[in-house]
Amino acid sequence: MDDFLFIFDAIFPIVLVILLGYFLRRIRLLNENFVEVGNKLVFKVLLPIYLALNIYRINSFAEIDGWFILYTTIAIFVLFAIGLLIVIFSIKERNRRGVVLQAIFRSNNSIIGIPLALALGSGQAVAQVAILSAIAIPVFNILAVVSLSIFTNEKFKITKVLLDIVKNPLVIGIAVGLVIIGIRSLIGSQSTYWIAEHLTFLYSATDMVGALTTGFSLIVLGAGFRFTSIQIYSKELTIGVIGRLILAPVLVIGVFLLLAKANILDGSSAKVVALIPLFASPVAVSSAIMAKEMNNDEVLANSLVFMTSILSIITIFVLCFVLRVYNFI
Repeated sequence: MDDFLFIFDAIFPIVLVILLGYFLRRIRLLNENFVEVGNKLVFKVLLPIYLALNIYRINSFAEIDGWFILYTTIAIFVLFAIGLLIVIFSIKERNRRGVVLQAIFRSNNSIIGIPLALALGSGQAVAQVAILSAIAIPVFNILAVVSLSIFTNEKFKITKVLLDIVKNPLVIGIAVGLVIIGIRSLIGSQSTYWIAEHLTFLYSATDMVGALTTGFSLIVLGAGFRFTSIQIYSKELTIGVIGRLILAPVLVIGVFLLLAKANILDGSSAKVVALIPLFASPVAVSSAIMAKEMNNDEVLANSLVFMTSILSIITIFVLCFVLRVYNFI
């Protein structure tokens, strides 16, 4: 019962804030313009600052586990390969294949990751989420373009993909945090909060933005939920939901725990917590935007965002409960 209450207390506040956003939209206190502007604000301002702040709080590059990052990167590519085989052999409509493939490997880690890590873990877990984001976001973007290009007439241009990654606000925020860690290492300061000590006004301002980010992001996420006709997409939605919410977390976290038990990887609870949102959270909201821009099935993409967002509440709860019972988190 204690384990159940722990997971319930950790996850349900996130659910309530998302439902608050949906409720406010339903009573028309929030509208489509709010969702559009809110998503831009989260993506271009709030999350970049928040990611930079959380990476900044890492003492040095020595705290970054290269083997953990390597495992995570390989896991994303493995999911892409498995998803590619699944959609080729199970989905006939070409403009739906890339959408489902994207759903299998690409998560909403940027929005769900930090609040879930805060609820389940500690500052160390949040730092691990930020570190994984530094790798996952560029990889997600590259593979998303590939998955949405190979089944349509869109041409895959590596220069455009690289330019989009460099211009991605989340990547810029992560890069700023890493640069600050590098500067700290060069000048030999061991203080985690050296900017907080010497530029208090700057740290206080970014900390205020960080405090705003989580709740506002979840409200925008809830306000953007849509019910759409799902009958014509029943097979695609089933494949996408199972791939995103069951196959990905069970495979990746399961293998990680086996490797940790064999002392091949460090299986600290902070790292296990960081893997949960990266591989068990809903498909990224931006996946629907990309699908529309690249002439894939936009309605299916929106339906996958909605269905995985709703059902992830159950799967994340069950996953966290099992991991908690067996003392992995």
